[in-house]
Amino acid sequence: METQKYTYDYPRPAVTTDCVVFGFDGRDLKVLLIERGLEPYKGAWAFPGGFLNMDETAEQGALRELKEETGLDLRYIKQVGAFSDVDRDPRTRVITIAFYALAKKAEVQGGDDAAKAQWFALNEVPRLAFDHDYILRKTMQKLREDIHFEPIGFGLLDKEFTIPELQRLYEAILGVHFDRRNFYKKMLQTGILDEVDDDDRPAFFGEHHEMRSMDIGALFGGLAKEAHPSYSARPDDDSRRKKGTRFSFNKKRYDEFKEDNNFKLEF
Repeated sequence: METQKYTYDYPRPAVTTDCVVFGFDGRDLKVLLIERGLEPYKGAWAFPGGFLNMDETAEQGALRELKEETGLDLRYIKQVGAFSDVDRDPRTRVITIAFYALAKKAEVQGGDDAAKAQWFALNEVPRLAFDHDYILRKTMQKLREDIHFEPIGFGLLDKEFTIPELQRLYEAILGVHFDRRNFYKKMLQTGILDEVDDDDRPAFFGEHHEMRSMDIGALFGGLAKEAHPSYSARPDDDSRRKKGTRFSFNKKRYDEFKEDNNFKLEF
């Protein structure tokens, strides 16, 4: 098949993609950066990315560049937006489409145009090349909005996790501190967590496996229309759980919430 040729008599912008990838080490939210091996900004840190090929979508180009420059092979990314300031790239007129992803923190290695690849805590991110400082701020804003409507944070945890681990993750993403008991209580009331019993089988918490909806409306902004008649909260639920009790995310129940209601996670 003959490759299609593109010729124009007028100037046109180039298109790049950039990936803002977040990881979590159990305490701090990390972001993946590459050290640029070529000019412009040689030696500066930036997001993995590059120019889009003629035969690929923006998503395909972003995932390809991410793998080439860091070795990280992801399947899902979410678009943050297009960044088109006229002077954002000193080489030529360049519009970039930025994406973000959440991934288990893994070993990375610089490749292709990247001299190095490295995870940085958010409070240790150096001055970035191009307009990537601005892109990072906009991406954090997008991430903090999305976490109220989607269970994106669970992808950064192990399949089984403790409530303190979940709390540290949400605090790292949102940049706030939650009261421990209040966070514990509210997360259990959502009905989307299953307690894992001693023989590693998921067990619904409490005496009933039905959704706990007594206070779920306050948590989800009107998600539950009325309390389930078979459940009444017991004040000793927290005290009966041993420290370090592990839970798993019940995606099926979350999807039911999402399908039937106007889901929003409020703290």
